[in-house]
Amino acid sequence: MSDSLNTTIINEISKKENIGENQIEATLKLLSEGNTIPFIARYRKEVTGNLDEEQIRKISDVYEYQINLLKRKEDVIRLIDEKGLLTDELRQSIMNAEKLVEVEDLYRPYKEKKKTKATDAIQNGLEPLAKMIMSFPVEGALEKMATSFISEKVPTIEDALTGAKYIIAEWVSDNAFYRKWIRREIYRNGILKTAVKKDAVDENKTYEMYYSYEEPVKAVKPHRILAINRAEKEKVISVNVESNTDFIIEYLESKVTKNADSFVVPLVKEAISDSYKRLIYPSIEREIRSELTEKAELVAIENFGNNLEKLLLQPPMKDKMVLGFDPAYRTGCKLAVIDPTGKKLAIKVIYPHEPHKKYGEAKKIVLDLIEHYKIDLIAIGNGTASRESEAFIVDVIKDASRKVEYLIVSEAGASVYSASKLAIEEFPDLHVEERSAISIGRRLQDPLSELVKIDPESIGVGLYQHDVSNKKLTESLDFVVSKAVNSVGVNINTASASLLKYVSGITKRNIDKILEYRDQQGKFKSRAELKKKKILSDKVYEQAIGFLRIPDAENILDRTAIHPESYQATERLLKELNMAANDVITEDGKQKLSMVNADLGKKIGIDHYTLEDMIGSLQKPNRDPRDDMPKPLLKSDILHIEDLKIGMKLQGTVRNVVDFGAFIDIGLHDDGLAHISKLSNQYIKHPSEVVSVGDIVDCYVDDINIDRGRVNLSLIER
Repeated sequence: MSDSLNTTIINEISKKENIGENQIEATLKLLSEGNTIPFIARYRKEVTGNLDEEQIRKISDVYEYQINLLKRKEDVIRLIDEKGLLTDELRQSIMNAEKLVEVEDLYRPYKEKKKTKATDAIQNGLEPLAKMIMSFPVEGALEKMATSFISEKVPTIEDALTGAKYIIAEWVSDNAFYRKWIRREIYRNGILKTAVKKDAVDENKTYEMYYSYEEPVKAVKPHRILAINRAEKEKVISVNVESNTDFIIEYLESKVTKNADSFVVPLVKEAISDSYKRLIYPSIEREIRSELTEKAELVAIENFGNNLEKLLLQPPMKDKMVLGFDPAYRTGCKLAVIDPTGKKLAIKVIYPHEPHKKYGEAKKIVLDLIEHYKIDLIAIGNGTASRESEAFIVDVIKDASRKVEYLIVSEAGASVYSASKLAIEEFPDLHVEERSAISIGRRLQDPLSELVKIDPESIGVGLYQHDVSNKKLTESLDFVVSKAVNSVGVNINTASASLLKYVSGITKRNIDKILEYRDQQGKFKSRAELKKKKILSDKVYEQAIGFLRIPDAENILDRTAIHPESYQATERLLKELNMAANDVITEDGKQKLSMVNADLGKKIGIDHYTLEDMIGSLQKPNRDPRDDMPKPLLKSDILHIEDLKIGMKLQGTVRNVVDFGAFIDIGLHDDGLAHISKLSNQYIKHPSEVVSVGDIVDCYVDDINIDRGRVNLSLIER
């Protein structure tokens, strides 16, 4: 690719993303050299101008799209040129196209076509007749013009004129300028309409609102697009985009008709009408619906990603003895005692509910576990029998000899993990439900370490995630998990393979070597060991080592997010402050570090970004960014829907954020819904502007439907 074209692409990205061209160039250079996005975002801030992971990824994605677009443009130009039909004007139009669909529109007239009515007519020798008609003669008659084209394949004048109309219709349809105008017109003024099918099966009336629904195309919300697509796929509704057909046909007539006085005008108008109704409209309707779906998918994936990131970064409940509780009826509730390191100490099964109702026996077992293992917290899964189990646990802890609190934990994906190869390898002698109880308990202790074991799309914090492109969803969620893991950092001596795989630059081979070394040699004592023992290559070491921590390392810098490439600079800084490395954890040391300014950074030869990160890391060597977030809302009593009153103030935990609102756990069987209109007094485009998954919020009861067990909430004080 020429430098001028590369400059053009960089200029386009700069305008679109509002990022400096020099920042984009620097970022693309770093990416081309094999650097990972987390590494660039964390350790090359001075090169990129402090771009974050999202911006770097956007640059990478847009650049790749533009490269693929350019490749297609070059292919189309070559294909047209091979036919000897390329003009300078056409070449320029193709190169100026901003979207792939515009390139394809320009290529359409030159593309090898499958068998169509027009190609048949051309094969039958009717193209000259179509050209004569499109010259809009004022003298003569259609029948006379058509007579000379009668043949064995075209037996009548009517057949000749019909064939000519098919050719003209295709010419009109192939015009890129017309298609662009029509596409824009339908998008701006079209109406998306749905109707229930005669033989539709929708037992729960899931799609009832779409049985007879219409909305301007440009106004349809992304979540509605995905709901409509699903309902159509399940054959519940039919969907179409309605346009002002007469207006569009009049537009085409005004553009195509060169002489309104010509005797061919009525026939050309018939061809134009046929072109729009048979060729243009169905094609553009598909394109518009495809574009709507693509945009809806992007919004849904972004929303899922935001929710997942917040879920992964919920603060861990450190140094707590936890009882994981996987509720059930017939098969019994599975219990798992987990020590503060996540190690399983005991497994039990109790039967407090129907059909067994061994309540007293179950209560005694749980009380004994609480007493024997000094249980601090009980994590109850939110699946089947969850609220009955909550009532049981509330009754139990009232009789406990120590303070015990509980929390309802989302068990989304727990069953997927419990049946996975990973879980079987870790707990080969346990049943699926027993592994699930362990997972539920560990989710409370360290959400990130446990949730990385589950395919991200199996964690239920999205909306219509099963209706979007699986490839795009997987790529996006993997990026989110990687971003979360690297922002927190990983203890290399305790991290599982599931956690290590998301560390910047780490490969499966590296993971195998790390685990093998730990098994044979025990703990890593320093970061340098990873290089000395050839566990990581030089490039992987560079990309990964800043995210790998050794919390009890002798060299305090190995406990921090400071990259080894900056160790010498750090030592120069400490020398300037008359400090030893271990002084950083003293109050005097922290005070000295807080007084450091940019001038000192220049003196020791480091940029202000690196200096700022260095100071932050030294002040809190084992810092976990999750510790700054609000802790989960622990409970010791239960709430019933009958206890609620309109206007009542409650505290709840945000479980899911979707386009139309937020689902908030206030302790009932089902989460309450706070509609987007009830989240703020001010206009907001999306609920994520106000709330995030895991937030602890004050909310007010807005409406209660006891029969359906539903509660509407508001974050606006009544």
